Amino acid sequence: MKILIIGNGGREHALAWKLAQSPRIQRILVSPGNGGTAINQNFRNIAAQTPEEFLKIAQDEAVDITLVGPEVPLAAGVVDLFRSHNQKIFGPTRAAAQLESSKDFAKAFMARHGIPTARYQSFTDANAAHAYIDTHGAPIVVKADGLAAGKGVVVAMTTEAAHAAVDHMLADNTLGAAGARVVIEEFLSGEEASFIVMVDGTHILPLATSQDHKRLGDADTGPNTGGMGAYSPARIITPQLHARIMREIIQPTVQGMAKEGLPFTGFLYAGVMIDNQGNPKTLEFNCRMGDPETQVIMARLRTDFVDVLAHAVNGSLDQIDLDWDHRTALGVVLAASHYPENPRLGDRITGIPPDSDDHVVFHAGTRFTDGGLYTHGGRVLCVVALDQTVKLAQTRAYETIQKIHFEGMYYRRDIGHLGIKQKP
Repeated sequence: MKILIIGNGGREHALAWKLAQSPRIQRILVSPGNGGTAINQNFRNIAAQTPEEFLKIAQDEAVDITLVGPEVPLAAGVVDLFRSHNQKIFGPTRAAAQLESSKDFAKAFMARHGIPTARYQSFTDANAAHAYIDTHGAPIVVKADGLAAGKGVVVAMTTEAAHAAVDHMLADNTLGAAGARVVIEEFLSGEEASFIVMVDGTHILPLATSQDHKRLGDADTGPNTGGMGAYSPARIITPQLHARIMREIIQPTVQGMAKEGLPFTGFLYAGVMIDNQGNPKTLEFNCRMGDPETQVIMARLRTDFVDVLAHAVNGSLDQIDLDWDHRTALGVVLAASHYPENPRLGDRITGIPPDSDDHVVFHAGTRFTDGGLYTHGGRVLCVVALDQTVKLAQTRAYETIQKIHFEGMYYRRDIGHLGIKQKP
């Protein structure tokens, strides 16, 4: 079987790594791919950027299934294009992907279907947005409506910061079309977890839970990033809470999309905030797997992922069960100097150890050139370790990191701290 993976990040490397373990795989193509997929003989990188270019690859290479990693091709309608040419692809249509590509759409959808989330209001007029902030005070959250590559959410702890965010997005038009409308919503306190499922339009297959660490600095300080590390399973998601999230958030979303004529297929990611009383509310939806959540989830998955993907595109996810490694997987992101504002590129990477049963290093912002690996993005690598407890997995991950070097390498030193706090 030939599979095409669209994307170039750590998420796509992890998906390719897991798919390559299947005896059914003949070839894995990654477009455009990264340094990690370039140096692995099981993969072949092919340069492409547009839905039309991806489709040509799938047709020319006689690809059996295409798997979409990032959000931008989904919002550009790559799934619609592939389906119009009878090409099997796993992901949501452009219209269904509005759950991620438009914060306003997602919030209005949740309101229509009674899905728990923060109170909100949307604005295109800066003066009206400023007045709303003055009325409601801080802390408050300001979000760009569209896709903004991780730069469209400001958790403002002061009204001054909230006003500055509105000016940045609406008045100054810094984010372009993505920030032409802003969503301002109630600040939710508690503990966040990532809840990701696969959907074939009708059936829902939950993946392992995980917990991301979005802030740049230790103890969850500093600016938001794309994610500085994750671990799985998330200790805060008990079996009872898992059932409640499925019942109150995931199932109403899938059923609501179908009812509105937008049947959802693909990965559905709900960022969930759990308050001190154990009540979950939806922070956001993504229409793809998270990064770095994918890395730790794939590290624990034992089921042949090719089989899972085949059921997903054939509408039979109810016919497969998933088997998970009982160990905790914990991943630490190694970022480039000056990430996230202005990451430095082109530094030589050395010391990456070979994969083993208890650790694997996934590439994200890397490039293979002139016989070596170099930094080529903000988040460079994700070091994943597995062990019996969160604490042991954390220790193993940081021991592995000590072998790796590139100039200006930055990483958090407390990934998994909430899991360790809850229980050993």
